[in-house]
Amino acid sequence: MNKRAVVLLKEWDPFQAGKDGYDLEIADVVSELERIDHPTDLAKCIREVYEHSYEIWIPLEKCMDISYKLLAVKYEAKSIV
Repeated sequence: MNKRAVVLLKEWDPFQAGKDGYDLEIADVVSELERIDHPTDLAKCIREVYEHSYEIWIPLEKCMDISYKLLAVKYEAKSIV
């Protein structure tokens, strides 16, 4: 699950920093993904993590898109186990 989540987050690239520009943020979000199950809560977490690092505001709607994708990966992994 974590590997697929990392791939999704690297492709997301909200600030056009390149696929390898978000290693710390991705690690934080993947860690939070394990404990958060609600898309809005995860989206807020994603926004906070990225805004903290880059000091650039991200609309919650953009974070919601990636949040749904990440949670789909999480629930798919849970159903396999």
